[in-house]
Amino acid sequence: MNRTQFSGRNQNSVSFQIRSRALGPVSNTIVLIVLACLLGLLYLTQVTKTNAYGYQINTLQQQQTQLKSQHDDLAVASARLQSLQRVQTSTVASGLVSVAPSDTVQN
Repeated sequence: MNRTQFSGRNQNSVSFQIRSRALGPVSNTIVLIVLACLLGLLYLTQVTKTNAYGYQINTLQQQQTQLKSQHDDLAVASARLQSLQRVQTSTVASGLVSVAPSDTVQN
């Protein structure tokens, strides 16, 4: 707001001028540095979160492989136990005759 020293008749004693405000080169540089720092911090937080999730995923994948191998071992043991029971209850096994050793062979 600028006041003029002398005002004529039927003139306002106060005149308003619109000034455009622009940042100087130093202010622009400071603003750009602050924005770059903020973007860097945002990037670092995202990378840190990604790494944390990566560790969790790695742990879960190791557990998954352990559980798969344990499942396979249990499936093999189950098949063995079931096969013995199936052989004992099969009709072919019930038709077999048990044999006792009768004599030893000498050379």
